Amino acid sequence: MPNLKAGDKAPSFKLKDQSGKTVSLADYKGKKLLLYFYPKADTSGCTKQACSVRDAEPDLSQAGIAAVGISPDKPEKQKKFDDKYSLGFPLLSDEDNSVAKAYDAWGEKKMYGKSYEGIIRSSFLIDEKGKIVQAWYKVSPADTVPNAKKALE
Repeated sequence: MPNLKAGDKAPSFKLKDQSGKTVSLADYKGKKLLLYFYPKADTSGCTKQACSVRDAEPDLSQAGIAAVGISPDKPEKQKKFDDKYSLGFPLLSDEDNSVAKAYDAWGEKKMYGKSYEGIIRSSFLIDEKGKIVQAWYKVSPADTVPNAKKALE
């Protein structure tokens, strides 16, 4: 599947969050959404990324942007991650990677010369009508929030 780009319709999703509540893209109709995919809860890069989103919440909220993170972790692990860092935004469990695949955020990765399938750290700014404003693939954990803010300028 080719990478999503500005103007594309954001693939819909319906996943459980860290509290077991079902969250869908439709829940954000009429709002902007910063949706990001991360490989694994409570790892260094993912923690840095999630905490930067948490810390930017006042600015994001003022700009009318909600934030949602998605990883393959089970809801219980997402809950521990949320509790440990007081993240305060939905962390969705995509255990079968179907949503990551729909956003083209799942694919071949390499580490220490070995290839494997996994989450490609990606983020998407989605508008009030469910269209992609901008997509960033292989994004640095530190760039998720600045990219979204810059896209709104």
